[in-house]
Amino acid sequence: LYIFSWLTYTGIMLCKQSFMDFNFSLPQTEKITICGDTHGQYYDLLNIFKLNGLPSETNPYLFNGDFVDRGSFSVEVILTLFSFKLLYPDNFHLLRGNHETDNMNQMYGFEGEVKAKYTAQMFQLFSEVFQWLPLAQCINNKVLVMHGGLFSEDGVTLEDLRKIDRNRQPPDSGPMCDLLWSDPQPQNGRSISKRGVSCQFGPDVTERFLEQNKLDYVVRSHEVKADGYEVTHSGKCITVFSAPNYCDQMGNKGAYIHLRGSDLKPEFHQFTAVPHPNVKPMAYANTLMQLGMM
Repeated sequence: LYIFSWLTYTGIMLCKQSFMDFNFSLPQTEKITICGDTHGQYYDLLNIFKLNGLPSETNPYLFNGDFVDRGSFSVEVILTLFSFKLLYPDNFHLLRGNHETDNMNQMYGFEGEVKAKYTAQMFQLFSEVFQWLPLAQCINNKVLVMHGGLFSEDGVTLEDLRKIDRNRQPPDSGPMCDLLWSDPQPQNGRSISKRGVSCQFGPDVTERFLEQNKLDYVVRSHEVKADGYEVTHSGKCITVFSAPNYCDQMGNKGAYIHLRGSDLKPEFHQFTAVPHPNVKPMAYANTLMQLGMM
């Protein structure tokens, strides 16, 4: 009952965090830490806090989606993140990823994990709270952060993003889908996504979007990177991924970014995976997904 009440309060608070106020003002003398996907890797999340300090009013964080699924400690990850959101509502920011959705949770383990550790009712409550997570955050009107990337069509403005009805499961196309699912590509133009959802966008697409919206660059996550981060599109599209040795298989580093209000120049910090209890990734996933890990 206590956890139900606590999750309900979290949902109400996220409701109040209207997408209309998605601009975050970072004072010149302060910094914010941006983390990418954590994917249920709870012990690596704790390592981030060990290396970079616990969240506080003077040590703000932004976690850029995909908190759950694949890793088998997703419940611990999301409860920790929600706890810090309640403790520091103005200094701890959570954005929605493509894995904060029902269909992904059903396949990749979060639904099964919640039902194994709690109840089906608890999963439904998580689902409702996920729908209120913001889709993007703009820092000092210059840096736009989203989980996936840019859009299948030109002409999308920040005002268009403010108008998105986010309290739902994402559609198969359109700006909400793109914010959660798209990926950058090295060549100009757009192409069909390798994921089968949304699109891939080139440096010319990024340049036009930034120019139209008077932004300097975008930060996104959504893709595992060997170094934990990648800078593309002439420095105007940055990927950060914070789940090292992803799924206990990839051997990648994790990373997080420091942005300082004085210049908004990204500073990259890498880290490696730490040991965790002997529970394999995808332990609670759909049976077909588990077979894919073998």
